[in-house]
Amino acid sequence: MIIEAKGINKSFGSLQVLKGVDFSAEKGEVVAVTGASGAGKTTLLEILGTLSTPDSGSLLIDGTDVLALGGKALSSFRGRRIGFVFQFHHLLPEFTSEENVMIPALIAGTPAAEARKKAKDLLARVGLEGRLSHKPSELSGGEQQRVAIARALVNDPAVLFADEPTGNLDSATKEEIHSLFFDLRRDLGQTIVLVTHDEGLARLCDRALTMKDGLFV
Repeated sequence: MIIEAKGINKSFGSLQVLKGVDFSAEKGEVVAVTGASGAGKTTLLEILGTLSTPDSGSLLIDGTDVLALGGKALSSFRGRRIGFVFQFHHLLPEFTSEENVMIPALIAGTPAAEARKKAKDLLARVGLEGRLSHKPSELSGGEQQRVAIARALVNDPAVLFADEPTGNLDSATKEEIHSLFFDLRRDLGQTIVLVTHDEGLARLCDRALTMKDGLFV
């Protein structure tokens, strides 16, 4: 298993958002997490992605007990082994596509020449080889999201987490991004966990799990 979470509980004040959730994903699996707003989907994704800590439970990612890591060790693990794609791409406006993709690799200590080559290869993989020197303001919404996906992959993560990755895109662009996720699974063996309201995307996944009131139903 690439992800193995057991008994995940999380409360905010008196509100219990996650109520003993179990979740697992195998290498190369694409899993959708669906459910109404407020069901706990994003909270679970943030915990699985080590952006938030549960009140109780256990979490192994690629064999590492991430809840036992702290501070710099956890930040380092997250930077190297976890990729994130959000609804809003969060690209840095002053940098080119190539530079945006390079940045996580440079932070992880990859030599600049190697980081640049990986960025070019990934941007070609997502269909943007002709957009290397373009800044985000010069790209369409779909192109910006492709840059964000390439950036999330630059450190060869064990898992790619995506939170409503096509929630901001028109229907034709959505279909292109959906296809891209499955191309990445086919070509790279990438494990992908998607939080989505898009029933079409959920149906394409290997499994679709529905959350309601802090539990899978």
